[in-house]
Amino acid sequence: MFTGIVEELGTVVSREGAKLRIAATTVLDGVQLGDSTAVNGCCLTVVAWEPPVDGAAGWWEADVSDETYSRTSLGDLAPGDPVNLERPVRLMDRLGGHLVQGHVDAVGTVTAPAPDLAVRMDPALTRYVVEKGSITVDGVSLTVVDALDDGFTVALIPHTADVTTLGVRKVGDAVNLEVDVTAKYVERLLAAHLPDGKPAESPEGNQS
Repeated sequence: MFTGIVEELGTVVSREGAKLRIAATTVLDGVQLGDSTAVNGCCLTVVAWEPPVDGAAGWWEADVSDETYSRTSLGDLAPGDPVNLERPVRLMDRLGGHLVQGHVDAVGTVTAPAPDLAVRMDPALTRYVVEKGSITVDGVSLTVVDALDDGFTVALIPHTADVTTLGVRKVGDAVNLEVDVTAKYVERLLAAHLPDGKPAESPEGNQS
């Protein structure tokens, strides 16, 4: 479980088959084999790493399935690309964003850049997006400004634009989206009270 508060910008070192290597520093502090780390909002498992040495960044690797590459924006990554990184929340941590699973629901498309970022998304997911509600874009917890028929807008403060990839996203770029899981649970709990006894169909979420 994550909070959508990015800890650092990492850099893609290489993609060789299933192996994705990312240069990083902060998220390697206390790292253990099998730990989870969110990359642009997609939960991946640490399978190898080398710690920072003499001020130089270290690196870590994850095995990424073809399914994850094809159903998230991770499939577009190339060496040198920046990525948003976050370690799982601990019980002692502040919940600065909102509860984020690291399971990508869909890939959206940027239709307007920061600071007034606009994203087009699958219309089947828009029912989970409400004004002043939470949504995760590339692993960043954001507050919805306008809920649109085909997407949403958010307002990025300069700090968020500077310390995440969202500040450099251009029109047409793909971004990973995770809607607020609370809305999904509410829908499921109310399903028995709907006329047909089940919630409306939605796209199958991507699992990392």
